[in-house]
Amino acid sequence: MLPDKKYTCIFFDLDHTLWDYETNSRETLRELYHHYNLQEKGVTSLEAFQERFKIVNTQLWELYDTGKISSEVIREQRFKQILEPFHAYSEKLSEDISVDYLEACPKKGNLMPYALEVLDYLHGKYSLSVITNGFEEIQHTKLTSGNMHKYFDHIVTSQKAGHKKPAKEIFEYALNRYAIQNHEAIMIGDNLITDIGGSRNASIDNIFYNPERSAHESIVTHEIACLSELRQIL
Repeated sequence: MLPDKKYTCIFFDLDHTLWDYETNSRETLRELYHHYNLQEKGVTSLEAFQERFKIVNTQLWELYDTGKISSEVIREQRFKQILEPFHAYSEKLSEDISVDYLEACPKKGNLMPYALEVLDYLHGKYSLSVITNGFEEIQHTKLTSGNMHKYFDHIVTSQKAGHKKPAKEIFEYALNRYAIQNHEAIMIGDNLITDIGGSRNASIDNIFYNPERSAHESIVTHEIACLSELRQIL
């Protein structure tokens, strides 16, 4: 930790930072692909289905994070856009897969490497909260599935706060829950726009979790490639 900094609270992003979204999603998509016999319906392979999901899901979440679409659009459009290129789309099939995906995926418990070890290390030393743009009920399920609920004092979702990252208001909402100042908190997340940009908007220090070591030009307080590195910072 920098010698002139004294953090009392740590804010964590959830998806891709603690909860292993990619692995949990791939497992769920594999189950749905076979359950709905999607190959017979024209989806050429499981790999193609998973890759198409990744492309569409990333695009929709970027639109959501920048305020261009609502969460309902993600739910309605995601599997429609995934199935259409394979000529496998029907309204009922899309709706059924969407419902089943949202039901099954959050119940997967795969976490990013060292997530629980780091939470054990930080818990008791700092107050811990999650700040997430994810859907309220789904995020709580993910925390329970990953056995992480016990570590966190607050789960601040965009639905609860009334603002989405990167708006400073969602971070201010979290600060107010602890009655602390911005210099007493630090944000840990994998997204340069929502997590790092958002924390900067609220004048909160940040730690960019960059496991792929992707090149970027953003200003960050700290950068790590593995959660285990947090022991050297906090």
